Amino acid sequence: MRFARFLKTVNTILLIAAIYLLFTLIQAVDRRRESDSKKIPANETAAIPQMMVLPLGFRAAGDFANAEYFPKDPNWDTVLTRVLSSDPPGLNPLISNEASASTVFSLCTMTLAERDWQHPEKFRPFLAEKWSISPDKKVFRVTLRKKVLWQSFTDPETGKFVPPREVTAHDVKFAVDVILDPDVNCAALRSYYADLHSVRVINDHELEFHWKKQYYGALSSTLELFPLPRHFYCPDGRKFEGKKFNDDHQRNRMIVGCGPYKFAGWEKSRRITLVRNEYYIGAAWNAAPPAAINIFEIIKLPSTQFQSLLAGQIGMMTLTPEQWTLRTNIPEFTSGTIRKLKYPGNGYSYIGYNHDKPCFADALTRRALTMLIDRREILNKLLFDCGTIAKGPFAPASVYSDPALAPWPYDPETAKKLLAQAGWRDNDGDGILERNGEKFTFTMLQISGSSLQMKTLPMIKNFFAAAGIDMKLQVVEWSVLLERLKSRNFEACNLGWTGSIDPDPYQIFHSSQTGESGSNFVGFKNPELDRKIIALRSEFDLDKRITICREIEKIIHNEQPYTFMFYSDALLALDSNILNVRLFPHGVQPLSFYRKAARP
Repeated sequence: MRFARFLKTVNTILLIAAIYLLFTLIQAVDRRRESDSKKIPANETAAIPQMMVLPLGFRAAGDFANAEYFPKDPNWDTVLTRVLSSDPPGLNPLISNEASASTVFSLCTMTLAERDWQHPEKFRPFLAEKWSISPDKKVFRVTLRKKVLWQSFTDPETGKFVPPREVTAHDVKFAVDVILDPDVNCAALRSYYADLHSVRVINDHELEFHWKKQYYGALSSTLELFPLPRHFYCPDGRKFEGKKFNDDHQRNRMIVGCGPYKFAGWEKSRRITLVRNEYYIGAAWNAAPPAAINIFEIIKLPSTQFQSLLAGQIGMMTLTPEQWTLRTNIPEFTSGTIRKLKYPGNGYSYIGYNHDKPCFADALTRRALTMLIDRREILNKLLFDCGTIAKGPFAPASVYSDPALAPWPYDPETAKKLLAQAGWRDNDGDGILERNGEKFTFTMLQISGSSLQMKTLPMIKNFFAAAGIDMKLQVVEWSVLLERLKSRNFEACNLGWTGSIDPDPYQIFHSSQTGESGSNFVGFKNPELDRKIIALRSEFDLDKRITICREIEKIIHNEQPYTFMFYSDALLALDSNILNVRLFPHGVQPLSFYRKAARP
């Protein structure tokens, strides 16, 4: 009897000890998860989870986008470091319509489907495991994968740690609701959902997208959608407020996603750090990112970026044409320590004119401005022939571009005749043209730190001056330029757009997008072009789409809302220790890169 009581006492003590140990372990795990949401220095690779943790009993089934392009046995402990030229305005993917923010965010999220890297015309399952389309192409039924988890985070207001939770169809619908909210500053993105009627959640893992009419872009707008974590943007069940969403600077400097990487920290003007998401569902298909840490070093000057590349402080960067041509005949490159990769880019640069300003209101004047710029000379001298003169928004190699249509030539004499035809005269003999009592004087915004613009824009200023046009230059920071464009407080600018696989000029050239938040910030309006753009959106036949696109291209060519400058080549430099580098039709995919060893 005494022994039984003794045994019972021992069992009780052991049970209490086990409970205490379990509680301690849970606290340790929570502390580690919480620490994951803080900044992790680049040299502390031991702090990064090396093993992927899949949900209990989970088994991979079916296809997973681009899994076959990932290495089978990489080095899982390495750091991939690249460069940004400036701090992004924020990391909120909806209101930061800017390339660097999109690049960082895309590594932390999952869209419903992803384009095949080798065959970009084909969508493959990603967050969604399958989908179906109704015969009238108006209803898309999507089934999400189960056990995909939102990353843990510490709420920036309350300091409360929020553990991982499952991504559901409600999160996808929430993303659509946010995009469609008129108070949210995402008019550019909202334009792609103008014909979406509703989203119906069937259950936690199924939902339907109902479109008002047949829209060619409905497929990509549906499948390239990413969910948003309501519990992050609306903590404790708070009602969503669009204006607060825009101005919530603490949350907009964070990312809570469900993708390959998770946000670890942003040191302003220094770096943004991402760490591999140990709960990433893609690991089940061997599609987890090999690099444990992804670092974006923020280095303003191209010359400083280049020195950091030579020193091994960054592993990959885009070279300027001058660097590519004149500065790579050195041992680091000739020995193969750093390699170069060149391929056609998918974006174009342009000079944008504010059409609300009287001097840019007519097509004849804008066409004359284009013909005054010797783009061939700029391409040769400054871009070292690393690109192609642009004639419009469709890439020269695209089937949508008319090969019979050539860029406007450099022809200053014809340009002067066009200016005269448009009413420009030097009536007072001071060397500057005038019309209706207004001098042809305007200010071009120049981005601070852009070495290419520092050389290009003075050349353009001289080309214009020879024809009696006074172009002044004003240097502004990138963030200031974005605000000036948003408020339409500018006269001219030099920017670029990234191309699209399935062209839809609505966002950039349709007159409905001239409002404060639209991407048609130059204010271009043409009723015939509007009709063509709308017709293109509802056309599914490829041959007919090509015909409409070429008609659109011709209108834009004649109207010259921009001076289309160049389709520049992509010029990439990579440390030779970076492996699994493969060139796909639309460039390289750093998500699958890894390093074999640190450079000595």
